[in-house]
Amino acid sequence: MFNIKNLSPIERRPDGSLPRMTPRQRQEAVRLIRKICCNYLDGDCLLLDGGEGCVCVQSISYSVNCKFFRRVLLEDKKGLSLKAELFRDNDTKRCMVCGGMFSSKSNSAKYCGDCAKIVQRKQKVAHARNRRRSIVEK
Repeated sequence: MFNIKNLSPIERRPDGSLPRMTPRQRQEAVRLIRKICCNYLDGDCLLLDGGEGCVCVQSISYSVNCKFFRRVLLEDKKGLSLKAELFRDNDTKRCMVCGGMFSSKSNSAKYCGDCAKIVQRKQKVAHARNRRRSIVEK
């Protein structure tokens, strides 16, 4: 069984408050919880369940207040863009193709990981096409 007490606490802002979500971010968080949270069952949180049903607090709140959500679900591949939006820092950027948030150590990165592969493939095809065209014209 997973022990939630072993997880580190959620980071707080300098004024002591928890990070807040916009309505769109909350909607995405609820979708993420319903889809991949192993502790979510019919609107109840199994970690908080002490014999009677207890509503999942993260699914009804605009604050990031669940350790499991913060440390496990946002670290998942499906939750990384939401994490980048919620905890913005200097190395968080917006993808030029899909508009999603991603973190990058490079100052020249324009695309998230998924879009970068697609854009690179398109650029490679265009370069090969131009190269073949210049050979034929000679």
